[in-house]
Amino acid sequence: MFEKLSRIIGFTETEIKVLLFLILVFTAGLAYKEYKLSPEKVDYTNFDYSAEEKLFKQLNDDEKPPIGGSEDDVYIDSKQEVLDFNTSNFHKKEAVKLPGLKSININTAGLKDLVILPGIGEKTAAKIIELRNLKGGFNNLKELLEVKGIGKTRFNNIEKFLYIEQSNFFKAPEEK
Repeated sequence: MFEKLSRIIGFTETEIKVLLFLILVFTAGLAYKEYKLSPEKVDYTNFDYSAEEKLFKQLNDDEKPPIGGSEDDVYIDSKQEVLDFNTSNFHKKEAVKLPGLKSININTAGLKDLVILPGIGEKTAAKIIELRNLKGGFNNLKELLEVKGIGKTRFNNIEKFLYIEQSNFFKAPEEK
């Protein structure tokens, strides 16, 4: 029987047997689901959310819904409440003020001067000052690469704003 069917359909006997098995299992599962498993009656509860919906509808300013449902209660404009916490002006873009080219002497710059450099925060600026004090001043701008947190990319971004001028502050006093 499978041999004749395989010639007609073009499947092998094994493929036909597997296909018939799958159809049989699917049919048995479908029958079991429909006839054996009786659907449980689910009791749905309908809730009336109309009072809550009135509180959150976007109404005109003069038609604000009361909290608690009473006309004597306080009105809350939730959108305005959220905006009251925010003091930022999103429409105004603040331009980042960069120092002029070759305007900061690395051997005399303070923390405030170094922090305005792009990518330099207070911690990195403090590390620059610490290294400067350890070395007695910088002789070359590339010495900044020794500071943890300053890599080649950050160095290339800040190099154009820096220059070196030896300061008497860092020179050892001459012996007489």
